Amino acid sequence: MKLEGNTIFITGGTSGIGRALAEALHRRGNQVIIAGRRKANLDAIVRENPGMDGVELDITDPKSIAAVAAHLTAKYPKLNVLVNNAGVMVRDDVSGAVDEAVLVSTIETNLLGPVRTTSAFIEHLKKQREATIINVSSVLGFVPLAQTAVYSSTKAAIHSYSQSLRYRLRNTSVRVLELAPPWVQTELMNGAGQNEPRAMPLADFVKETMALLATDAEEIVVENARALRANPGAGEGPFVTAFNDDMSFL
Repeated sequence: MKLEGNTIFITGGTSGIGRALAEALHRRGNQVIIAGRRKANLDAIVRENPGMDGVELDITDPKSIAAVAAHLTAKYPKLNVLVNNAGVMVRDDVSGAVDEAVLVSTIETNLLGPVRTTSAFIEHLKKQREATIINVSSVLGFVPLAQTAVYSSTKAAIHSYSQSLRYRLRNTSVRVLELAPPWVQTELMNGAGQNEPRAMPLADFVKETMALLATDAEEIVVENARALRANPGAGEGPFVTAFNDDMSFL
């Protein structure tokens, strides 16, 4: 993916990985538009990054997605990169009854949101000479964290969806990339890893991710995420058990 001269729309761009990527891409001379629920947060980030734009979006609302897509494709006819980054991560316990609100909000945000957003922008993207869709999944899509079973399941679904989308778009101008982060020091899950030394520093993650985005890789997997990405296979059960035993301190 070329890292300059794009018009890039990033969902969930007001915090964590989304904001860090938005600012890194903005510094490379791209027109970056970030989306989030709170106008005050959007306005603050735009003030700090002159030239960036922000738009309010409820990723769980199909009407909001459709309205934002219509607005942005009219305002930015050269929009050629969509980054499906918005996500929520909440603890659950699937050994009992899962809270319905957690179940619905997680699936609507992490799975239906990217699928609906891609659907809203896809015909516009196919008209561009070069376009890219980046779906943010997680290594937890390959090695589930039992404390966040629903979240992990949605990220496994995003991996599957990305593969199908890539296949269906193989003869178009649109490339499909999957970004699978490891544990990164962000506000996700109420900031559980924000100051956790075992989590990857956000600045290091973004630096390595930007370098990988500049290659021809279809999966963007930083070095310390590769062992988890490589897990699926006939012997994955013991690996998943050991991983969850190790993460039981959370």
